[in-house]
Amino acid sequence: MTSKVDEALGYEQARDELIEVVRRLEAGGTTLEESLALWERGEELAKVCRRWLDGARARLDAALAEEDAAEEAGGK
Repeated sequence: MTSKVDEALGYEQARDELIEVVRRLEAGGTTLEESLALWERGEELAKVCRRWLDGARARLDAALAEEDAAEEAGGK
């Protein structure tokens, strides 16, 4: 479950923080507990990014559908 703070994150903010989380995990040197906390945070951030991308896809699909409908109406 994501928090209200995560819901307020913009796509770029969430993506940048996710990149940092991945970098820290790949670098190693963290305890198991720290690694698990980073992994959980990364999962939350990935969900935020996915919601933004799904929303953008829906908006694009709607705009393309409107454009197609307008072209069909104008072509008849």
